This record gives sequence, C-alpha cells and structure tokens, in this order.
Amino acid sequence: MYTRLNHAQPYAIGLFRIVVGLLFACHGAASLFGLFGKDTVSAGSWPGGFAAVIQLVGGGLVLLGLGTRVAALVSSGSMAYAYFNVHQPEGLFPMQNNGEPAAMFCWAFLLIVFTGPGALSLDRLFSSRDSGGEGERTGQERRTAVPA
Repeated sequence: MYTRLNHAQPYAIGLFRIVVGLLFACHGAASLFGLFGKDTVSAGSWPGGFAAVIQLVGGGLVLLGLGTRVAALVSSGSMAYAYFNVHQPEGLFPMQNNGEPAAMFCWAFLLIVFTGPGALSLDRLFSSRDSGGEGERTGQERRTAVPA
C-alpha cells in the first residue's frame, strides 16, 4: 500500500504547490486590484504594496511551477517578515494577532523550497527537455539505471 502512496507523492506535492500558489496569488490580486471586496494598495507602498506584488508574482510562479524554489523562498521570507513585523507585535500567538495566514503560507512555501515543484510543473517540463527526457533523476540514479 505504501508503495502506491510513494508513487503518487510527486502528484500530491504538485497539487499542494498549485493550491498554495493560487491562494497566494489571489491575496496579491485582491490587494492590488481590489478584488473580493478588499481595499487596494499602491504597488510601490511599503510594506503592503511590495507584499502584494510578491504575493501576485510569487504565487503565480509557484502555481505554474516556474522558478518554483526561488519563488517559494522569497514568498516564505515575505510571510515571515509579515508575521514578525506586522502580526506578532499585536499578540504572542497567531490566534491573538490574526497571523495564521502569514504563518501557514510561510511554512507551506518553506516546505515547497525543500520538496521542489513535484509533478505538473513547468520546471519539470523544461528540465526533462534539457536533459534529453531524463527528468529530474539524480546523477546516482543515472549511473545505476539499466540502459534500454
């Protein structure tokens, strides 16, 4: 049973990345364009405007799986900044300071940094084209693979 779950792991990671990226991009779009009844912020204002741009662009890149690890690292860092500089001064715990979304996005993006984009990503598509169809296999896997 666990081998079937292991086989599906890249797809589960890919779906996780897609959902997290979409939700993050929606936050940025709502702040920049006033969607979902949210007030707009200027893209050049500090820190809200810069955060909204990072949310929109970073979320979009993570959603597509393009430059995933770098986009996820920047997005994670922006949410850590948001939590410690905006939310945490209002109270010690996320339930007190309304910082749950910032904390969850921070840790979700940090997980994506370390797991990679998973399946269904442009990163994986481009890396398989560049390496002659070998995908993301490591050097060790290439050395031990039985030639066809």
